[in-house]
Amino acid sequence: MSRTPNFTGWHALILHREDANTERLERQLGLLGIRASRQWEPLTDWQGADLVLVDADQGWDDLLPAKSDALGKPLVALLASEAPGRIAWAMEQGASAIIPKPVTASAVYPALVMAVSIHEERRTVAERIQYLEERVRMRPLVHAAVEKLRTARGLDEERAYAMLRDCAMRRRLSMEQVAAIFVGGAEPLPEVG
Repeated sequence: MSRTPNFTGWHALILHREDANTERLERQLGLLGIRASRQWEPLTDWQGADLVLVDADQGWDDLLPAKSDALGKPLVALLASEAPGRIAWAMEQGASAIIPKPVTASAVYPALVMAVSIHEERRTVAERIQYLEERVRMRPLVHAAVEKLRTARGLDEERAYAMLRDCAMRRRLSMEQVAAIFVGGAEPLPEVG
């Protein structure tokens, strides 16, 4: 993320028992323009929250839906303990920032910016990985199209691949899409076969 977000109008869900920390946190979130709600029961979904703050000292595995990773919401752990197990739990849940307890006003904004930034990076990486995995899964189709061209035109592998690539560029499609069209016979591709 190249800029700091404007949190005005956001909804933060605080998963924590009511105490002095939650009061300070709610007050500081309000100053940032964030509407906060608090509960201490498991979430079944994200309940319209833009970000979630969770008590990592007392949290348990089923407190959050599935896993709070790139597909969930930005997650901030509220943590007083230095216990490695509590820190590990927060990380396993997908927390990307920590606000130490007792909560201080100066710790809130930087933690929210970090959590949102890291969440966006995770989402971008997850989307890129998904895209690349799909391309890898489709590589046998490209190979089949190259082999079909080699056989039909008597070309070497390099030239057949170049023809398929040129066709993809002219049509502004991916190699995998052109290979699927060509191998599946859905449409004749006069420029390649």
